[in-house]
Amino acid sequence: MPKVVIHDPEFAAGVIRTRGESPADRYTEVWDGVIVMPAVPNNEHQDLVLRLCVPFAAIVDRDHGDSVLPGANVSSRPDDWKEDYRRPDVVVALSGGRAQDRHTHWYGGPDLVVEIESPSEDPKAKLDFYAAVGCRELLVVYRHPWALELFRFDAGGHTSAGRVTVADTTELASTVLPLTFRLRPGKPRPVIVMTQPATGQTWTA
Repeated sequence: MPKVVIHDPEFAAGVIRTRGESPADRYTEVWDGVIVMPAVPNNEHQDLVLRLCVPFAAIVDRDHGDSVLPGANVSSRPDDWKEDYRRPDVVVALSGGRAQDRHTHWYGGPDLVVEIESPSEDPKAKLDFYAAVGCRELLVVYRHPWALELFRFDAGGHTSAGRVTVADTTELASTVLPLTFRLRPGKPRPVIVMTQPATGQTWTA
């Protein structure tokens, strides 16, 4: 699908206003002053978000301030955050981490974020942003074709810790949560298998 560039300011304002009045606006992002309107997540996308949140929430210590959210605003700015923010599909912010809860948004990088690929979207386009705000890890769920890739961030930028497909038997190991991730065949789509190595407990998405 081709991208659309609108040079007419009045028409652009109308598009932005219409989107702002729609429930779909909750998925809009602003990339350093540029409004980005991604595709509205389909049912499969939203089901993945829910299923990924379950093991994350079971493992973290929410009584001591850890947070797991099915989507949240992450900004590089403490106050005028709407000028530069992304909205990952899942956010894990651990107590004592870099991310600060500003109620409307997280200022700084959460410990782990998940991006689920949508049509005409490249999740890796957000790598520089997540590196700049201080995220520790990013899990990307590709759906065209299916694959998982784990990125880690440090002072030097970002590096891929590995990528797996349905054909692989290897697992991706998070350094933020005590979990590994892999794909196995399934119908109507591959299944994400998450395992807690210490206990052997598994969850699927």
